Amino acid sequence: MRWADITADVFEAGSAIEVWHRVVPAALMDPPGQLNALQSAAQEITFWANQGWTLVTILDADYPVRLRGIHQAPPVLFARGSLIRDDPAVSVVGSRKASERGLAVAAGVARELVSRRLTVVAGLALGIDTAAHRTAIAAGGRTVAIIGTGINRAYPAENRELHEEIASRGLLLSQFWPDAPPQRHNFPMRNATMSGYGLATVVVEAGEHSGARSQARMAVEHGRPVILTDVVVGQNEWARALVSRPGVHVARNLASVLNIVDQLIAEREAIGAELQRLASA
Repeated sequence: MRWADITADVFEAGSAIEVWHRVVPAALMDPPGQLNALQSAAQEITFWANQGWTLVTILDADYPVRLRGIHQAPPVLFARGSLIRDDPAVSVVGSRKASERGLAVAAGVARELVSRRLTVVAGLALGIDTAAHRTAIAAGGRTVAIIGTGINRAYPAENRELHEEIASRGLLLSQFWPDAPPQRHNFPMRNATMSGYGLATVVVEAGEHSGARSQARMAVEHGRPVILTDVVVGQNEWARALVSRPGVHVARNLASVLNIVDQLIAEREAIGAELQRLASA
């Protein structure tokens, strides 16, 4: 079964155990001397908890609220650090082989997001991601790394120290089994999760076949705002194709990015105030 199918079935049933019994026929007897699948799973969950890892299912109250709303929502997440259910977060994404200008823009965006009490989300890759994470930490803000490996894998190796620092000061989040290695198909899945987690995605620099391109397209699909720098639009056909889509903005410089972010914050606050008014009416 695909993850989206598992998620939908669990939502409908309201119980993963019920779906398990529906999909996996009961055995007449367990193999001698071996734990059955559910006992083995319980043992693994206990081990993970003892390692300080949090397992969150899509039925749990602390599952990220915006992520739950996309059809690619993972049925389970592994976390190290501080989970916030309604985390006001913005993704900052871009090239691994970033230019000096791109790194400066990523750092500037991250610093200003922190000043607005927003969480900086990135994928812990080299280049733009690393600049965004490090700047958020240096500015005393919160950063979330949504990774394409298991939570027990530091990838790339150059970011091992940053991996641990984010786990202790922010949040490290993965939808893959704890020891899962980096695999090509993991990263588009991770990008969908990043888009679903946050309020918006800022693409600082990207190539024609980058993960940032995938995330921008998925963010449009999710109905989340996308902010593309003029450099991204100038260099990529996919970015020019997105410009006409609802919710896609083009920013000429850092001030332009932040003006758009401020508009998004104002819209979010207005919606929140209206929902509060309706609830108290």
